[in-house]
Amino acid sequence: MTKWYPLGRAMILGAGLAMAAHGAFAETVIKLAHDNVPDHPMGKGFTFFKEYIEEQSGGEFRVDIFDSSKFGNFDSVVQGLQSGLLQMGSSSTPNLSPFSKDFLIFDMPYLFPSYEAADLITDGPVGQKAAQALAATGIIGLGYIDIGFRHIFNNQRVVENVSDAAGLKIRSTPSKVHIATLNSFGANPTPIGWSEVYTALQQKTVDGIDIDLNLAWFNNFHEVNKNLTLTGSTYSPHLVMVSQMFMESQSPEHQALIREGVEKMKIFERDLIRSNEKEIIEKMRDAGVNVVELTPEQLEEWKAVTAPIYDEFEEAVGKDLIEQVRQTIADHTAK
Repeated sequence: MTKWYPLGRAMILGAGLAMAAHGAFAETVIKLAHDNVPDHPMGKGFTFFKEYIEEQSGGEFRVDIFDSSKFGNFDSVVQGLQSGLLQMGSSSTPNLSPFSKDFLIFDMPYLFPSYEAADLITDGPVGQKAAQALAATGIIGLGYIDIGFRHIFNNQRVVENVSDAAGLKIRSTPSKVHIATLNSFGANPTPIGWSEVYTALQQKTVDGIDIDLNLAWFNNFHEVNKNLTLTGSTYSPHLVMVSQMFMESQSPEHQALIREGVEKMKIFERDLIRSNEKEIIEKMRDAGVNVVELTPEQLEEWKAVTAPIYDEFEEAVGKDLIEQVRQTIADHTAK
């Protein structure tokens, strides 16, 4: 990897290396927690970040990754960041909604027609404002990475039309909007903790799950769900976070390096998520999964049944925020 330093950083890091040669060097450890497996694009993204930061700092930083929720659940991550016991972490936006209702915008069904549209919002004023709300809790949001668009997997039957989903017991997140979306499909949403999902699918405690392609593949859900319907109902991002206590203890140059590393990792991770999807669909077909690609007419039916959700959650999410997102996407599309 080619080293690159903003003006002044090379001199500072060079001085640090000189100190190291005389035995005065002490590396700074960044403990980083996320809830995905190492082979998932998120896992590979954080490995990219680790390698980038360690190399670009000349060894002044060491990044220790706690993948697969090894550091603990969401509450443990938040408490770790607030106390400084954990330096960096990642979480899905539904978990962050108690800190700001602005995060609820990402739960709204069929609001984002593409990854490009999602980028406009996560990387623009809406995403930045939501992330800034964490500052009051001692956490800094550094940028959003992808999970993907949610699709319906199930182990009962082929689902093409909305009526085919009626009665299916589908695992959901605790998000009220996510639950309402599954209800609109006629399914029976069942919140289950992430660590228990595979077992619940295997034992048929639930009939299926509403999840993106990468998470499904890298967690082997195709082994216990043989029907996939590409509904693409909801876009799900993760926010990369850093402890404010830790960040403020670092020099301006090191703060800039961390932000730079997250920005490069974000681009790397998003590209992996998006480029993987076609290949994953083919791999699932090869593994015996029935993959249903909806026609434009069928997709419109799925979208139509979710329309009342906007009336139901307009007050909670904010009518102005919903319109801001719609207008931002429409303006960009019109260009």
